[in-house]
Amino acid sequence: METVELLRLNLAIEPDLQNFVGFLMESVRRLKGNAFRASLASLELVQRLRVAGACCGRPFPVSVQLQHHDLRILWGTNEFVLTRLGAVEKYIVEQLCDHLRKSTESIDPEILNQRNEAMARHLQETRERTERELAELQVKLLNRQAELQVSIRQAETDPLTMLPNRRAFDEKLDQAFRYTMRQKNSPLSLVMLDLDHFKSINDQHGHLFGDAYLNKMAHILRSVIREDVDYAFRFGGDEFAMMIYADASTACEKARQVIQQMDGKVSAGIATIDQHTRNEVTLEDFIHKADSALYEAKNRGRGRAVVVQCCRDDSHACGARCTMKEPSV
Repeated sequence: METVELLRLNLAIEPDLQNFVGFLMESVRRLKGNAFRASLASLELVQRLRVAGACCGRPFPVSVQLQHHDLRILWGTNEFVLTRLGAVEKYIVEQLCDHLRKSTESIDPEILNQRNEAMARHLQETRERTERELAELQVKLLNRQAELQVSIRQAETDPLTMLPNRRAFDEKLDQAFRYTMRQKNSPLSLVMLDLDHFKSINDQHGHLFGDAYLNKMAHILRSVIREDVDYAFRFGGDEFAMMIYADASTACEKARQVIQQMDGKVSAGIATIDQHTRNEVTLEDFIHKADSALYEAKNRGRGRAVVVQCCRDDSHACGARCTMKEPSV
């Protein structure tokens, strides 16, 4: 005989399981199986069903099938052979299926109430558990994001001066340049700075003094820019930079303040883009102009700033010696 499903039930509560065992014993009797062996096997079956989650207030579907001569119970990916039968007439199987169908359709109202209460309780517990798990996941996600932000800050920070490093410079300048060239509503100035004769200072006074000198430069840079608006960077060695959302005149004044507070021992090159800058100017052009202005400042005698309006139609360069004794031009 081909496989026939005799019964399908949901074992949500204890009465469902008790009725299910009763249906199994009735099936064995009608199919003329060994009731004693089936009863012993049903004890193991009940234990396995409970372990698997039956009677916990949630849907737990099981199926009873007659496959060849075996009476099998299936749930999930599990299978249990309750008993082996002899030859069974087809009409007896049909009568058994009809009997089991009618028996399961007549539901005791009390059992129905118990099942509904158990299901509602299970749904509430599942909802509360899911909410707890989501809250825990949210906390873990926030912690992970915080750890990631710390890692990013560490990767983008110079460990000596605690200024943003070259990696941060590349990212932030690229964003600022693109925004300024697209909006054309406010100027952006790049100030490249070099400590004059830093190697000699380091060699003469030692590395501890040199480190303190670099930190002094970092402190001064922070003091002249606007916090959370402009940025100061250290590339490494004696090379620094400022990215300032301001015109060339303002950038030159800030460079003058740095040079003055560092006793005239800093050279600076300044490039600015604004609404007059030609659209074909690239970020590389911008950086190159500031670099070139810095080298020009060094060639003019150091301790000064050179300013370049970057690639305007009326391009021009102006120099300013920004020391304590001589005002900027």
